[in-house]
Amino acid sequence: MITILHNNRCGKSRTALQYLESKGVAFEVRNYLENPLSEVEIEDLLSKLDTSIHNIIRKNEDLWKENFSETTYSDSGLVSILANYPKLLQRPIVIKDNKAIIARDIEKLEKFL
Repeated sequence: MITILHNNRCGKSRTALQYLESKGVAFEVRNYLENPLSEVEIEDLLSKLDTSIHNIIRKNEDLWKENFSETTYSDSGLVSILANYPKLLQRPIVIKDNKAIIARDIEKLEKFL
């Protein structure tokens, strides 16, 4: 099963969702702003993405700049921040089985599928 972590206000996220729909792929949408990921789910996601927590945080968001950018956090501290402030999660993220990608461009999503 494919899952897309989706934010409807994000153009890249809407584009990825439309791409999945156009391909007739069966998938599930998780609006992560309304249904945030738990710390355990974020840890699992990092494993599927095979990346560091630093790579999935939107550090250009005002929320980050105003509240978190002046402090250094442990990885577990960053996971906690993401769990509490889902707006800071990079998007869209597409999960398939035990792998995931940040699907900001369609070519990457196409290869992933």
